[in-house]
Amino acid sequence: MTSTPSQDAIRTPGPQVYVSFPGTAREALTFYRDVFGGELALHTYQDFSRSDGSPDAIAHGTLSGVVALGGSDAAAGEASVRTEGVMLSLLGTAEPAVLHEWFHRLSDGGTVVDALAPKPWGASDGQVIDRHGLHWLIGYED
Repeated sequence: MTSTPSQDAIRTPGPQVYVSFPGTAREALTFYRDVFGGELALHTYQDFSRSDGSPDAIAHGTLSGVVALGGSDAAAGEASVRTEGVMLSLLGTAEPAVLHEWFHRLSDGGTVVDALAPKPWGASDGQVIDRHGLHWLIGYED
């Protein structure tokens, strides 16, 4: 028999995406804060006494708010973000007008895969790969 933690022991609603950026963590996490709002905390390699990268590189950053996201700059020899077959879903997470605004802002400098528009099955959704390489699925039920 396996035990599960009580709901009181769970601090977050589920997994949080944590991205290793190719030296662009400050720019990327600031971009996401500008898109989604929330509080951004950035800590440099120097703050963490790391010597495996530039002292001003981001060792750990978090965006807390309606969209939670974490990330850092990949150290030398570490892989950075590259996603295939994964989308960050924001289906139904906000009012339609807000979702359209997020889609528009994420598409700035990115690639619209499928426009956010009504679909034959009655919902509205779309996909965009933003300028930092993250693939988003955004939509809502009418």
